Amino acid sequence: MKAIVMSKVGKPEVLQLQEVPDPQIKTATQVLVRLKAAGVNPIDTKLRSRGTFYPDQMPAILGCDGAGVVEAVGSEVEDFAVGDEVYFCDGGLGAQTGNYAELTVVEEKFITRKPISLGFAEAAAAPLVLITAWEALYDRGRLQPGQQVLIHAGAGGVGHVAIQLAKLQGAEVATTVSSTENAAFVQELGADLVINYKQEDFVQAILHWTQGEGVDLAFDTVGKETFFQTVYTVRNYGDIVTLLEPDFSIGNLKDARTKNLRISLELMLTPMLQNREDDQLDQTKILQQCARLIDENKLNICLNQTFPLAEAAASHQLLEAGGMKGKLALVINDKDDDDNAEG
Repeated sequence: MKAIVMSKVGKPEVLQLQEVPDPQIKTATQVLVRLKAAGVNPIDTKLRSRGTFYPDQMPAILGCDGAGVVEAVGSEVEDFAVGDEVYFCDGGLGAQTGNYAELTVVEEKFITRKPISLGFAEAAAAPLVLITAWEALYDRGRLQPGQQVLIHAGAGGVGHVAIQLAKLQGAEVATTVSSTENAAFVQELGADLVINYKQEDFVQAILHWTQGEGVDLAFDTVGKETFFQTVYTVRNYGDIVTLLEPDFSIGNLKDARTKNLRISLELMLTPMLQNREDDQLDQTKILQQCARLIDENKLNICLNQTFPLAEAAASHQLLEAGGMKGKLALVINDKDDDDNAEG
């Protein structure tokens, strides 16, 4: 099969299209999927530039998110048949083959049916951000109806999903953006307060919005100084959920402690990294629930741009440039998709 192979750590140019052996079904519960698209996520660019979680298992094929058609099934597979359209988040961390490829093998319990209303590229762009936003708001943050929430970088991949999930929960949503275009985008998603952080202090904007009290929950998708500044936007006894490890060389938690804040870390990769099958199965159930919401037109995925598989390096360059709204995806195998892809 054709796949994008990362033979060494480095700039996007280390991602090269190569011919590699087809993956094979090795257990009775595995499914062979002919991939039609793969999502491109920040974790992919970090693994490419810093090294995978399994540096002794190079070369690697990146890509956690995939969508495609079942091509073959193991003898004990019960819920899927050849021809089923599926999407999933599995592989791509350096050990198991990722989805920047034409084929992949996945355990049956870690895939679910693709939302009927989405094309393959949109579906492939969705799993990681759906799971991340769901776990951050609903599991870590325990978001309740009527609460006020701040979501940083609301136009981004995780952020634009988080806004919609928060609104579905009945929360009031404030979000930060970097441009007028992104401000209009998040307003369409339902954001109640939009803060252009380049033009105004988001801390003061939140305190004004909440009559000085602070939000019930803040979701930090940015990290660094933003995490420590966010402490001052949250009410006493409130919650902060962050996707990034706090950098204590630039701040501390003294004021967070004084405010008695609950701080949670969200890393949706934990089940894959630690082979926690029950937890990964829970994430598959999240994708099932999100597929229903998507098909009921209650949740949308913004696919900003697609690239042919061979142009994976260009997709990494665009993602690393920052400031982009929505998601990116690689389209695979389908000549029509390749011809329509914007590289």
